[in-house]
Amino acid sequence: MEDRSATEPHSTERRAEYRIEDLAHHSGATVRTIRAYQDRGLLPRPERRGRSNVYGDAHLARLHQIADLLDRGYTLASIKELLEAWDAGRGLGGVLGLVAEVDGPWTDEKADRITRAELDAAFGGTPDDVAVADAIALGVLEPLPGRDDEFLVPSPQELAVAAELHAAGVPLSAISGHLRELRGQVEHIAARFLEFTNEHVFARYLGHHPPSEADAAEAAALVRRLRPLAQKSVDAELARAMRMFATRHLRRHLDAEEPLQHGTQGAEPQHVALPADTMRAVQELVGRENAAAFIAAAAEREVQSRTLDALASSHLEDKQIAQIPPTD
Repeated sequence: MEDRSATEPHSTERRAEYRIEDLAHHSGATVRTIRAYQDRGLLPRPERRGRSNVYGDAHLARLHQIADLLDRGYTLASIKELLEAWDAGRGLGGVLGLVAEVDGPWTDEKADRITRAELDAAFGGTPDDVAVADAIALGVLEPLPGRDDEFLVPSPQELAVAAELHAAGVPLSAISGHLRELRGQVEHIAARFLEFTNEHVFARYLGHHPPSEADAAEAAALVRRLRPLAQKSVDAELARAMRMFATRHLRRHLDAEEPLQHGTQGAEPQHVALPADTMRAVQELVGRENAAAFIAAAAEREVQSRTLDALASSHLEDKQIAQIPPTD
């Protein structure tokens, strides 16, 4: 007789079964967490076998899904809605595709590695443990497990900028402080850009929880289209602001030295201290950037006026003297 055991369904496969302690071990969750998920309705109830509760692969898969969504920043309440949608047959493909799109890299820059010797050489050749620790705290460098002499560099471009600034004479502590300040300002810009796009673009796709499969897929496509816009707009505005402020800064320094020069050509500039109230009045009248030029022009006009007055007075005196009759 033919042995059909190999073709019988589940004859060679047994469905995995776990006690709660085993499920915790395989999933990485604690027993207490598993029970809490059951109480919240995130995890199906186990099968009852006599006095024991038995869990299966579906429970293990669900725990992995919950952990993945938590890592992506979802709250337990949002996760429950997503899982309920999945259980209702609406699927998670579009939602997880959107999550993957948002979690993806927002730059084409590739991370690199650098040894401690290369790092020291890039910053003048003198080891600086304090600066390295500061760079690690800022995330500019990331230690590599088991490699004390090598680091991961998430943004080689950012490290190269720091090296150039240091070569130009900027202290490392000042570079770190500037990066902290810049990071806070850029994070504010990013938050505002997200608020803006969410209000005017994504609200219609994500306004209901959870979004449908089609809405989530369309939102993911929009993320791909809009991803470069944030950096392009910041690059354009930064270029405009740098041009404006750099020109104004240079003009202010030149105006501080040139307009009040008098005397022979090549003479040292003369700096005159004016009362604060006078400076404020001038700035209110013509603007801060034009104050130095206005004061120089006013001084020049006053000098010319007094010169003309002196010439006129001298001419008048000569004429009066000429009109006096001679005496015997």
